[in-house]
Amino acid sequence: MAAGRPRAFDIEQALQSALEVFRKKGYEGASLTDLTEAMKINRSSFYATFGSKENLFHQALDVYMNQGPIQASLAALQEPTAYLVIEKLLHANADSVVDPNHSPGCLTVKAALTGSKETDPIQQLLTDLRVQIEQALTTRLQQARVDGDLPEHIDPVALSRYIATLIAGMSIQAVNGASRAELEDMINIVLSTLSPIHH
Repeated sequence: MAAGRPRAFDIEQALQSALEVFRKKGYEGASLTDLTEAMKINRSSFYATFGSKENLFHQALDVYMNQGPIQASLAALQEPTAYLVIEKLLHANADSVVDPNHSPGCLTVKAALTGSKETDPIQQLLTDLRVQIEQALTTRLQQARVDGDLPEHIDPVALSRYIATLIAGMSIQAVNGASRAELEDMINIVLSTLSPIHH
């Protein structure tokens, strides 16, 4: 192969295609055939470029982290009040899990719900990611309490866990076929229970 010759395929596009397979089938459910067909490459190109399915997943996850869902969640943490943080976080995740451009659900939930011993490192990676997001929310809510924006009787850790549970649940509801409007109805119930922190 001549030096400097470009690869016969677009790596960014290939990663987007792989990401979609992982979003749809999870990590373990995505076979090498599924991946190479979606990426429109043969196995030798796959191994030459990505080395392994696990390496490919790490690269696809990097793409995912820089896209809408995670970035919208991080942006929500910048809202000025605890109520607005939670409201924006729930809406951002609802938008993500029923995005018509992608298979329903959330990669970090779907790819982690099934697994064998071989997929333990991926399971752990996704668990760590979900925990980091929950911890970031906890930190933000603890700050809200310091600011006098969150009532003393509300535990920031428990509230963060509650919101994280709802977000994971929305992903499963989306896989089950829930529409964006149905998720919105659920969010409205949640927000109504949080009216004591709404200023």
